[in-house]
Amino acid sequence: MSSTTRRDFLKTSTVTATAVALTTATFADPSTISQNILENKKMKKVLMPIGDATETIDTFYPFFRIPEAGFELVVCGPEARKYHTVLHEVPPDSSIPWDITQERPSYFIEATVAFRDINPSEFCSVFASGGRAPEYLRYDKDLIRIMTHFGETEKLIASVCHGIELLTAGHCIRGKKVTTVAKCQRDAEQGGATYIDVPVVRDGNVISCRTWHDYTPFFQQYIKMLQELK
Repeated sequence: MSSTTRRDFLKTSTVTATAVALTTATFADPSTISQNILENKKMKKVLMPIGDATETIDTFYPFFRIPEAGFELVVCGPEARKYHTVLHEVPPDSSIPWDITQERPSYFIEATVAFRDINPSEFCSVFASGGRAPEYLRYDKDLIRIMTHFGETEKLIASVCHGIELLTAGHCIRGKKVTTVAKCQRDAEQGGATYIDVPVVRDGNVISCRTWHDYTPFFQQYIKMLQELK
């Protein structure tokens, strides 16, 4: 194909694609558009508190999966700003083996609102992500206020890995059965819970899993629990 012919072909393709897009927009049903806007306004909200050193997969999987299921996910932090996520894994090949996970820097994620500005009554569920972040977030009085609300009102609470530390700090799991990463067993028990080493545990309004490796069976249940709230 000559350069002239190629340019004509590209020009024709662009015009055709634009025409299709305009045709679709022109004949869209206004009532359908209005209904979609109305449904979005009524979309139930899920809260996900994060901080620096939140674990990448622990956090980004729910970041995409929860909205995919039709819920608005609000990411909050100590301040409304970008935070560092990290990768936690035991290196598969190391000349000097690690007894515990190695931490490496990863992507950034943005919290759109600060803990102090959150009204927890606006949310149907809270998702406590893992990583090293919960170790310092559990001392934030505004986050504890938020977590305590979910525990006292028995709203849906989800936790993965170190996220259990936020549930303990907010008095959300006393008398319940939970799971978490094995090294956080004591954190769960200090919160008054019974630790069980299985992929997923659901006890009343609380659902928990050990690590993101358990996300397939965990999210099958968690998304179903969310949908039951609609």
